[in-house]
Amino acid sequence: MLFSYIMKKIVLWQHYNKEEHHDADYLEKDISMSLAENIEFFRLILGDSNDIKIHEFIFGSNCEFSGVLIYIDGLVDNLEITESILKPIILNKNFEENAIENFTMMNLKKSIICLGDITESSIYSNLFEGCLSGNTILLVDGLSTGLVISTKGWEKRSVTEPQTESVVRGPREGFTEDFRTNTSLIRRRIKSPKLKMENMIIGRKTYTNICIAYIEGVAKPEVLQTLRNRLRAIDVDSIMDSGYIEQYIEDYPFSIFPTIGYSEKPDVIAAKILEGRIAVVVDGSPFVLTVPMLFVESFQSAEDYYVRPIYASLIRLMRFFAYFIAIYAVPGFIALTTFHQELIPTTLLFTVAKAREATPFPAIIEALIMVISFEILREAGLRLPRPVGQAISIVGALIMGDAAVSAGIVGAPMVITVAIGAVSEFIIPDQGDSISILRIIMMFLASALGGFGLSVGFLGVLIHLAILEPFGIPYFASVKFSRDQQDSFVRLPLWVMEDRPKGLSYIDEKRKKTFIPPNGKK
Repeated sequence: MLFSYIMKKIVLWQHYNKEEHHDADYLEKDISMSLAENIEFFRLILGDSNDIKIHEFIFGSNCEFSGVLIYIDGLVDNLEITESILKPIILNKNFEENAIENFTMMNLKKSIICLGDITESSIYSNLFEGCLSGNTILLVDGLSTGLVISTKGWEKRSVTEPQTESVVRGPREGFTEDFRTNTSLIRRRIKSPKLKMENMIIGRKTYTNICIAYIEGVAKPEVLQTLRNRLRAIDVDSIMDSGYIEQYIEDYPFSIFPTIGYSEKPDVIAAKILEGRIAVVVDGSPFVLTVPMLFVESFQSAEDYYVRPIYASLIRLMRFFAYFIAIYAVPGFIALTTFHQELIPTTLLFTVAKAREATPFPAIIEALIMVISFEILREAGLRLPRPVGQAISIVGALIMGDAAVSAGIVGAPMVITVAIGAVSEFIIPDQGDSISILRIIMMFLASALGGFGLSVGFLGVLIHLAILEPFGIPYFASVKFSRDQQDSFVRLPLWVMEDRPKGLSYIDEKRKKTFIPPNGKK
């Protein structure tokens, strides 16, 4: 007996340590009717980790049944396991009419276990996936099926105000790292039965939950199908954040402009879904992706729709102006002082010339010194603890700027110009990456060709933006003359915007049925 038991274990070990053991296919086999074999298989696959709990017990009126609960400590609610699973099964003595040969998992699922989310499965892969996701596995001796019981109970961050998208007026809820919390925050804002949420799992090692959220009849089917195909084509070991998904599904990975949107605010995601976009929720990430993204989205804020339209339009126009200032302030200064001095007013020209007469470097070198220094200080401020980071960003910039001017390395006009461009960049955080890259490119064009170089660079950027079509939707869709102008450069009153964006919506294009101004008169 002992010899056959040892040989059986050796054969089992050799079988599951072949090369295919590293693939998921080896788990696609039926569950054994022997409880001992099932327990041994779990121990073999999961190893001797001390957080893997295997709790064997007996139940029935005469203790004729043997069962086991398998779960991961720290991912489950232990009290719920005791009160809703173990107690109802062990204390139930009404098993006389159910003989062992007629007993099924359905008896436990329907009449004994006091939990709603229960799935029955007959293959190991579903059991392992459920166990590693925080569920509890129930197996009974003599049965070739098991139950995956939802008992998730890990620690999670509560819903708080997002720090990346602060508002003065509007909802202050933000997504968290918990998958189901994020989907529920979207459901709370869109209570329509046409809101669909499709789940899939990506990652051979992480088994990350992904959810596609859209409104049926509003989102374009071709965009939805394209997104499904790209997500299903992802075959990697791990998905740790929504940033992974963004890089795998975007159309133009080498473009400096973002073509997939993201937000940490549920109201923003809900508003984009209502316009026809599709949201992608990733387990473990507080940032929800939206596709497709249009260029004008970078200049829109959630607060634009909660304040009066005139002020919102003024602020939005200021963002567009700040975008050009952030890119062209420093290159423009280089072009003017190097090639086009005649365009500078005489008094200002003398002031600039006097400030720069003691500096040993040309304008392009001055600009590079200041821009690179600014980028270093900004990165240091982001990576250091917040109190220290703020001190580095503010005090460091003041001290370094003043010291550079006093030492004669750069002129004061250059410091002012770089500071204006840097502050303008903070107004459009979604385009921060493109601003930093474009600024440096335009600096070199301005130092080589002056105003002509800036014109060539501007034309090249426009051509590149016009070519972009994320998920088949033109990136400039809201910039061209159409009904989308109601919510692009300016924000008209909400009662004027009857239709959804033309390039995004499908069949259901109407936001409201009739045009009714606030006073009720047509």
